[in-house]
Formats: sequence, structure tokens, C-alpha cells
Amino acid sequence: MAKADMSRVVKDQSRVAIVSMEENKQRKWKRKGTSSSSPSVNSLDDGCLMHIFSFLSPIPDRYNTALVCHRWRYLACHPRLWLRVERTIKDLSEPGVFPTIEAAVAAARPGDTILIATGGVHSASNIQITKPLCLIGGGELPEETTLFCTRGSESALEFLSTSKLSNLTVKAELGCCLLHRKGRLIVDGCVLQCESNPLDYLSCPIVCTASPDKLLPSSVKGGYTHGVSVSHTRIEGGAKAVLTSEDLTLQHVRVIYARTALLFWFDVEYKL
Repeated sequence: MAKADMSRVVKDQSRVAIVSMEENKQRKWKRKGTSSSSPSVNSLDDGCLMHIFSFLSPIPDRYNTALVCHRWRYLACHPRLWLRVERTIKDLSEPGVFPTIEAAVAAARPGDTILIATGGVHSASNIQITKPLCLIGGGELPEETTLFCTRGSESALEFLSTSKLSNLTVKAELGCCLLHRKGRLIVDGCVLQCESNPLDYLSCPIVCTASPDKLLPSSVKGGYTHGVSVSHTRIEGGAKAVLTSEDLTLQHVRVIYARTALLFWFDVEYKL
């Protein structure tokens, strides 16, 4: 009896061990199957990811998304996510396309980039920019995309927030091309022109009126958050290239005398 009982116990233990091994195998198989079949964001194609990114606010969500990896940075900053200005719109239902700069600026979210199409002249008179935006010309050269400010307007673009202007030609008939009141304005690779007029003394391509009470300490190079940085930009016409308030001054001025024009680099900063 003792041997029979011992044999039965051994068989029972063996059966339990086999069942336990089978259960462990099934658990491992389930875990492996689940992990391999679970969807991953990175498994989505570029078009799907870009569509998802389009619902994110440019600042700070899309900006933070661009910091994840090289692929996400490429997709989060892709021109397909930019707003576009086209003088002739074939499909009115196409999202993100506007007939005027003013309409695009009004619809833009902070941090958006607005691509302005080439060809023809875009009207720009007293357009206030009150949120961080980037305006870019769609041509290879700034002369291919022109913004024109008609007589009777104070400026073509009025900046009340940090913004960037790139690859654009801005013309003013009488007044200023860019009126900077607040924020940090970056002008890169542009053409600023005040047309010849008997009242040229009233015209200036850039007017900066940021007041001292708005100039706040920061960690930026100039020491203050408000100012203007101009690089590789052609400036023509007007009484002077830049008109500033008494509390602002031109710094780091460089000029290249090209064959057909003068190219300027300078900063407008608060007097320390």
C-alpha cells in the first residue's frame, strides 16, 4: 500500500507539473501575441501621423512633438501643416487655404506658419499680428512674393507679438513696411521698399516703437525680449532705413555692397 500510494503521489505531482508547464506556455504565448499585435504610434504611416499632428496646437504641443525623434520632427514641421495664402483658390473647401493674408492671420493659431503664394501682389494694409507667427514667401527669391501697402495706411504689417518674416518683398506707398510695437521680430532674406514720393520724409521701411515699460529682462542675447533682428535684407527708399524710439538703438550693423543693392544685417535693441 505504501508503494501504491507513493506511485499515485508521484503521478499526481507529474500531472500537476505538466499542467503548470502548459499553462505557463499559454501565458507566454498570449503575452507574445498581445505585444506583437498591439498597435504602436510609430507603426502608422507618415500621412496618418501628419493628420494627427494637424489637430495639435503649434505651441506648445506640436513643438514638443517635434522633439521626440527625427521622424516626428520632420512630420510636425512639414509644409503640409502650414496655412497657405493663394490669390486664386480653386477649391474653396480645401482646409488651411485663404484668399488674403488678413484672413490667414485671423485664422492662425499661435506658432503657425503662413506660406504666401508667388505671383501677383498681395494686399497688406494695417494687418495686426498679435500672436507668434511665421510668414514665408513661396518663391525661390523674395521678389517673387510681394506684399503692397497702399497710401493712407500706417503700415503693411504691425507686430504686437514675436514673429518672423522670411523671403518676402514688402512695399509701402506712403508709410512704413513694418511697424514693430512689441515682441521680437526677425526679418530674414526680405526686401523692404518705400516707393519714391515727394513725402519721402514720412516713410521708413522699419519703425520700432517698443517702449521701456514693455522691455522685460530675459535670457536672449540682447538682454530683453523686445527688439528687431534683420539679416540678409535689402532696404530701399524712405527717409532712413529704421526709425526707433529714444530708448532703442541700432547695434551690430553690417552692410554688404552688392552689385545691384545693399544688404543689411543689424539688431534694434534697448539701450543698456
